[in-house]
Amino acid sequence: MKVAELNVSISGAPDGQPIVFAHGFGCDQHMWRYVAPAFEDRFRVVLFDYVGCGGSDSSAWDAERYASLAGYADDVLGLVHELELQDVVLVGHSVSAMIGALAVAAEPERFARLVMVGPSPRYVDDPGAGYVGGFGRQDIEELLGSLSSNYLGWSAAMAPAIMGNPDRPELGAELTGSFCRMDPAVAEQWARATFLSDNRADLAKVSTPTLVLQSRQDVIAPMAVGEYVHDALPDSELVVLDAVGHCPHLSAPEPTVRAIDAFLGTPA
Repeated sequence: MKVAELNVSISGAPDGQPIVFAHGFGCDQHMWRYVAPAFEDRFRVVLFDYVGCGGSDSSAWDAERYASLAGYADDVLGLVHELELQDVVLVGHSVSAMIGALAVAAEPERFARLVMVGPSPRYVDDPGAGYVGGFGRQDIEELLGSLSSNYLGWSAAMAPAIMGNPDRPELGAELTGSFCRMDPAVAEQWARATFLSDNRADLAKVSTPTLVLQSRQDVIAPMAVGEYVHDALPDSELVVLDAVGHCPHLSAPEPTVRAIDAFLGTPA
């Protein structure tokens, strides 16, 4: 994967430690606009769009490559290789938290820290293992079926629920718009790779110090999931943000920045 295909933008301190922000499903790098600038005085800030999102090169989409989250992790690794980044801080939202885990586990020598915002290693409950993911298997199948049959309608219904904060409808409207700009075929395959994934076993492979940022109320990744991720990681810190919804970098950017700053030990 070439940097040009991922619509990479770089700002901040040219010689600073690199901090890479990876967006979640249906989003793009613009979603980091309230958080990323807070690090530009100390870090080399790297933003990008996954293939099929934002300003990426949609012709680079490959159904086989992106049938699982491993393809996205390969893109993250390709980005840090091409830019020759070392000692990287990787900040991943939602599914990118698990994509980040896969990338960090594959090449731990490249990464200094991992920040997971609203992570979930498995969305489907696993009662036999005592695991609560927040959704039953039928819930996920219905969600994916709705997405497949009427993507725009699914986006209009799901985005506000994912965002939370019904008293701030502009946030839900922004996420809806972002979803609707995504190619439905790309969105369907990424959604399947996301919601049917099970990365629980991968968490033990992440030796890099990790911050788990959990909203106190999140319908997509509930508190039990954040606690599970924290417990499963060998070296992690759990911070519960006084935030509602799955996108605290949009709904509560100041606490999000403060938590990341404290974890990195480099407050502004």
